[in-house]
Amino acid sequence: MSRRIWENDWFGPLLVVVVAVAIVGALNPSFLSPFNIQILLLAISVNAMIAFSQMIIIAIGQMNLSVGAIGGLAAIAFGGMMEVWGIPWPIAAFLALALGLVAGLANGVLVAFTGISAFVITLATLSAYKGVNLGITEAQPFYEIPATVKALGNETFLHPLPWLIIPCVVVALLLWYLLNRLPLGRSILAVGGNEHAAELSGISVRGIVITAHAVSGLLAALAGIMLVGRLQLGQPTIGDDWLILSFAAPVIGGAILSGGHVSVAGTFLGVAIVAIFTQVLVLFNIDPFLVQVVLGVLILWAVGINRFREVRAQRHAEQVAT
Repeated sequence: MSRRIWENDWFGPLLVVVVAVAIVGALNPSFLSPFNIQILLLAISVNAMIAFSQMIIIAIGQMNLSVGAIGGLAAIAFGGMMEVWGIPWPIAAFLALALGLVAGLANGVLVAFTGISAFVITLATLSAYKGVNLGITEAQPFYEIPATVKALGNETFLHPLPWLIIPCVVVALLLWYLLNRLPLGRSILAVGGNEHAAELSGISVRGIVITAHAVSGLLAALAGIMLVGRLQLGQPTIGDDWLILSFAAPVIGGAILSGGHVSVAGTFLGVAIVAIFTQVLVLFNIDPFLVQVVLGVLILWAVGINRFREVRAQRHAEQVAT
């Protein structure tokens, strides 16, 4: 039993979270104050959605460089529809989610039917979506955000639990169920594990690629909408700094970049690790630019652990075969 727990993708990140919370809490008791926990959970809620939007693409062995641009486009569309057209926020949110879904579908269709690398396609759409963003806003924020949206983005329903944690938990559970219990999820992982074998087994590789990118766009849009509520404005720069985080958290959580294996729980804990380290830098007045260094070290650590597991599994398979 203990060996199985050790081999789970989430065990390492969970251990890091527990140790980090214990050490930082002992050094600075304010870290465990209700207010700080609320701030930490708000950051985790939004960042987890960003990480999930990339995780679903990593599952098929691809990458989506445009997650930030899609999230930013959905965010300013959400803010703009409310401020300029006076659309009620639930309808504006639905339309912004639909926009993210369409943007993700466009990525998927281009990748699936052109045969061009997702890296190249999403690099191009990143520029295109960002250009539309700046064209709509003229680089100016939308400030007139309804009080309800601001409250949902910052207040709690049960102190210190913020409202934003609810969509985060719901999405996490749905993704876990998709990838572990539904045929579609198994097909996504099969395409990431071996695209040729998946196609021979009757799986529509093109359909899976398009679906994964559509889900990625939808989740990126949701993250953008959540961030509008969190920041209390539709800022054109939303999404500009998402890329490193979107890769770091899934990799820290055990995702294999070549595809076929991701962990929803591990990705969530990876987000928590990044949020904790970021919060520590603030509490101890350390240069915030060090966050990028920490992220790089964490990614290298996670990749090293994954490589160690792969080598060990390969050696075990060779021993069984002989």
